[in-house]
Amino acid sequence: MGWFGLAELLILGLLADGLFRRLGVPGLIGMLLVGVALGQSGLGLLDPRLLALSGDLRQMALVVILLRVGFGLNLAALRQVGRRVLLLAWMPAACEGLMITLVAPPLLGLSTLEAALLGSVIAAVSPAVVVPLMLRLIEEKRGTARAIPQMVMAAASLDDIAVIVVNGVLLGLLVQQAGALPAQLIRLPLGLALGAAAGAALGWLLIRWIARFRPQANRQVLLILALSLLLLRLQERINGLVPFTGLVAAIALGVVILELREDLAQPIAARLASIWVFAELVLFTLVGAQLNVAVAWRSGLAGLAVLALGLVARSIGTLLCLSRSDFTAGERLFVTVAYLPKATVQAAIGAAPLMTLQAAGLPTGPGELILAVAVLSIVVTAPLGAWLSALLAPRVLRLEAAAPR
Repeated sequence: MGWFGLAELLILGLLADGLFRRLGVPGLIGMLLVGVALGQSGLGLLDPRLLALSGDLRQMALVVILLRVGFGLNLAALRQVGRRVLLLAWMPAACEGLMITLVAPPLLGLSTLEAALLGSVIAAVSPAVVVPLMLRLIEEKRGTARAIPQMVMAAASLDDIAVIVVNGVLLGLLVQQAGALPAQLIRLPLGLALGAAAGAALGWLLIRWIARFRPQANRQVLLILALSLLLLRLQERINGLVPFTGLVAAIALGVVILELREDLAQPIAARLASIWVFAELVLFTLVGAQLNVAVAWRSGLAGLAVLALGLVARSIGTLLCLSRSDFTAGERLFVTVAYLPKATVQAAIGAAPLMTLQAAGLPTGPGELILAVAVLSIVVTAPLGAWLSALLAPRVLRLEAAAPR
């Protein structure tokens, strides 16, 4: 029995995070490697009871991601960056997911549905890598005159929503018959609409409750987290009867509170950012611990080829979105590069196919392969995308002129 529990995992994850940041590499890579080293493919030192809880802990991390998206999705900012952000929200991810769906069966031996599921895992851009850089550019007023950092941040948030929703649909099909796809596609819009309506109504009720009882901000955040987890559980319980997307409900809850009571939303968003420090450590270390290194090694060059072809398709999709804009060639290149990193969403949903197959008593080989390629995408694209974005920003984004006194 492994003797490393949550405390040891957090300490080692924090140390690795700090070390890798000093080396100029995203700290999440260090957390991931700690998990690999301590997991079953490494030293096997993790307590199995902790691994048994990994599904619940990952779901909590996913809820924190969704809430941070909702509490950061300012509709006024979306209107400022214009309709182009809506194209960036789905076209690059769709191009990447479609390319992976086409090339993964011959290269990795997956079925078409499994390849589409892999595409939905890989296609999301990482807010953990993208958002800090864009916030720094906004503070420096670099590219802000043309709203480039704002556009990338907003598009990345919407991109994550689209990819997570599609992944949820495909995950449901994984243990069903392929003939269920038309029914799922018909139910999808209704599920999205009901989820958004439920989240919006719950957000409005929360505002009224907070205004009447004035609980402390920490209690507000805990209640919002608990309600969001219940929304995801509700999705599991009633989806066979009524289509309902709890993921969208959690996001809509945050959006409504931000729109109606920004003074309430800002402290909640700040505390969610603090909770994310813990959630990120748990998420990346446990995903690393579940990785089957032998499967990752066997995928090798084929996995890298799938990733590379997907990134090429994503870049083409991004450039198509910007084709009729007045951005310079350098600005278009920056947006394309900033839209490459993978990390947070891949860690949150990368192991879901494996867990689903295990729960259904089906062969877990495809799930292990999807997780291996998801981890590979984090290790390759997170440092590469962060480095290229930081390198290009001062060269191609103009500083906003200071207002005359």
